[in-house]
Amino acid sequence: MNINNIQSPLRYEWLTGSAIRSVFDELAPLRIAVFRDFPYLYAGSVDYERTYLETYARAERSLLFSAWDGDRMVGATTALPLLDETADVQQPFRDAGYDLSSVFYFGESILLSDYRGYGLGHRFFDEREAHARQVSQYTTTCFCAVQRPADHPQRPIDHRPLDDFWTKRGYRKEPALQSTFHWPDIGETESTGKVMVYWVKALTPNPSPKTGEGSNYRPS
Repeated sequence: MNINNIQSPLRYEWLTGSAIRSVFDELAPLRIAVFRDFPYLYAGSVDYERTYLETYARAERSLLFSAWDGDRMVGATTALPLLDETADVQQPFRDAGYDLSSVFYFGESILLSDYRGYGLGHRFFDEREAHARQVSQYTTTCFCAVQRPADHPQRPIDHRPLDDFWTKRGYRKEPALQSTFHWPDIGETESTGKVMVYWVKALTPNPSPKTGEGSNYRPS
């Protein structure tokens, strides 16, 4: 990419509930493009994406925070109350005795590779946590990540898991909290089950004010 073709600064957009449907056409292909890479290796389809994204469009307190370079969506992150998620996401928390009404679930954080390394990963967490505090008295936030074996044949040599980043954000991995999601890997025609392990964090009600690392993003 010619960096001179990137409009500076990026434009940010906040959508909630049914308004998220207005960007399905931009969000669906972005998800497919980013999740093709390891560790997800996701061979997605726009039809499936639209069905998946309806969960967020139907939830009144959901959030889509997106980053745009001109008229191109280059990054996005989602969140919604756990009670508005599907049963397979809720079940491990129900089994573990969580009060589901106190948990806010974070969906994807997706960003095209040319825009990584400028702090937008932190910005995505900042926006979702701020939204969870704003809409109600949620006490826990969580997300899940796919588990792939260390010797997976498609693992890139330079692959760096995000565990350290998530830990520094205050999240802890809870191996007892697991779901199994199904999708076809790249090169496959049938969906297979993938173990997803959850990370959780106690959400403080009034954190100290700080400037998000990604709030002044300027490509250069």
